[in-house]
Amino acid sequence: MSARIKVHELRGKNKAELQAQLKDLKAELSLLRVAKVTGGAPNKLSKIKVVRTSIARVLTVISQKQKAALREAYKKKSLLPLDLRPKKTRAIRRRLTKHQEEKKGRRKGGEEHVGGWAH
Repeated sequence: MSARIKVHELRGKNKAELQAQLKDLKAELSLLRVAKVTGGAPNKLSKIKVVRTSIARVLTVISQKQKAALREAYKKKSLLPLDLRPKKTRAIRRRLTKHQEEKKGRRKGGEEHVGGWAH
């Protein structure tokens, strides 16, 4: 398992295969940590970083697949869960929608300013 894992290979696997690979990687990491404590070879110590990044890659692909499946499930629904909505910024999220802006009209633009227009 020591070779680096390519993400494009992970994307081709299904959920069960990804979970199995994650389990294998975690087992390998625990063995490497034991080797570190017992004074293992230097090449084993350098493999810890590779295995940790591989675990992160697998977890990332799993979460991306879950999110894609959720997006597909909620595609036709009127309301989306918060984590599937566009992030944007807080100010932009609180802005009026295009429809509300058009309904308000152009002349009413200054009314939301508390102190009125500065002259």
